[in-house]
Amino acid sequence: MVFSSAIFLLLFLPIVFLGNLLVKNRFSNYFLLAASLIFYAWGEPYLVLLMIASIAFNYGVGILISRSGGIPKKLFLTLGIIINLGILGYYKYAGFFARIANKILHADLIPVLQIALPIGISFFTFQAMSYIIDVYRGDTEVSKNPVNVALYIFFFPQLIAGPIVKYKDINKQIESRSIGYVAVSDGLKRFIYGLAKKVLISNVLGLCVDSIWSYDISLIDCKAAWIGAIAYTFQIYYDFSGYSDMAIGLGKMFGFNIPENFNYPYLSHSISEFWRRWHISLGTWFREYLYIPLGGNRKGTFRTYLNLVIVFFLTGLWHGAAVSFVIWGLYHGFFSIIERLGLRKLLAKSRVISVIYTFLVVCIGWVMFRATAFTDGLRYIARMFTPWKHPENFLETGYYMDGKTILILVLAFLGMGILTKLIPDKVRSAWKNSVPEAVYCVLLLLLSIVALAGDTYNPFIYFQF
Repeated sequence: MVFSSAIFLLLFLPIVFLGNLLVKNRFSNYFLLAASLIFYAWGEPYLVLLMIASIAFNYGVGILISRSGGIPKKLFLTLGIIINLGILGYYKYAGFFARIANKILHADLIPVLQIALPIGISFFTFQAMSYIIDVYRGDTEVSKNPVNVALYIFFFPQLIAGPIVKYKDINKQIESRSIGYVAVSDGLKRFIYGLAKKVLISNVLGLCVDSIWSYDISLIDCKAAWIGAIAYTFQIYYDFSGYSDMAIGLGKMFGFNIPENFNYPYLSHSISEFWRRWHISLGTWFREYLYIPLGGNRKGTFRTYLNLVIVFFLTGLWHGAAVSFVIWGLYHGFFSIIERLGLRKLLAKSRVISVIYTFLVVCIGWVMFRATAFTDGLRYIARMFTPWKHPENFLETGYYMDGKTILILVLAFLGMGILTKLIPDKVRSAWKNSVPEAVYCVLLLLLSIVALAGDTYNPFIYFQF
């Protein structure tokens, strides 16, 4: 079940929201946990058992760490991390590493298993790991109530694609929370804005991107390649930030404050800043649980760069079991390192040039992210930068975009933070919680529902991770 579906918008959400208001506070966690089980089981009923097993295991590890007695608690933590990563590795990477091993051995010695990938496994695995790590560190108290741990890992608004939430940031809200009119109103508006991002912008651009990528690379000219790259740059932003907005909005409607996950990343002045603004919860997770434990920047220049390479390698691998994802991660790591080596000082001399530089680097990186194979990504990028080599190739613009797509591209450009910068603070303050904003949100909701009713194209890019 996805947020931008009729079954969720018209049936699941109204029933769960009203039901949560009607049940007594002490039963709310049980009710939301049951709703989350139904939400996840809607598309993958048998994989709910894996989720339940993961919850039970991590709850038990947390208890063992807190009551380790004479046994070193680090032993239980190590066991917990190995099992969590083992489950993630089996479902997500078994086939990937088997193919690599077979290529190295030049023989099909290791069977490549066809394993169904549980939706959102990377997200809920990292969330579960953060719980047991924080218990081990003493950053949060262990929960003796398995329902609380289950709801933390399994809460449906952020179960599938984040944001990744740390238990210490939400445990008090799980134990006790209240739902007020203001929070519900703010949450509903945030949900509608996210839904509109997904349905009215990302889906439209996605059709353009898929059309361009459906052609053989030999038929794509420079113009089509650049349009496809830029359209995908906006598609993935409005897809994922739209989902995060909906998750944050839903959280507010149920009394939870889920942390922000995006902060206008395409206005960043460097790749390092981009990763402080893009998928903030994932960047924070890697920084707190990997980069800093590895030594961060405290053990000399070489170790700092090595730690960055490790983090970005794993960031790429986290996104998918393919060489193209790994290269994409290392690509970002490369620019993060050269910025530290001196490029950052040059970029600081011009805010406009630094934003253009960052956007172009990110845009080219997204081509490798989108490509099904690394070589396809390289060939696509070559088309972008060598227009003189393929003058005979010319795709009619009408094959992959129309006037509506052009309008959405313009709106996507303005919506990446530029409009917010141009509008004075007084105007934005007056707009917030005003009657015109309420009317605007109703209009966006109606347009989104109409768009969903008339179109079956409704993918969520980050569901695959």
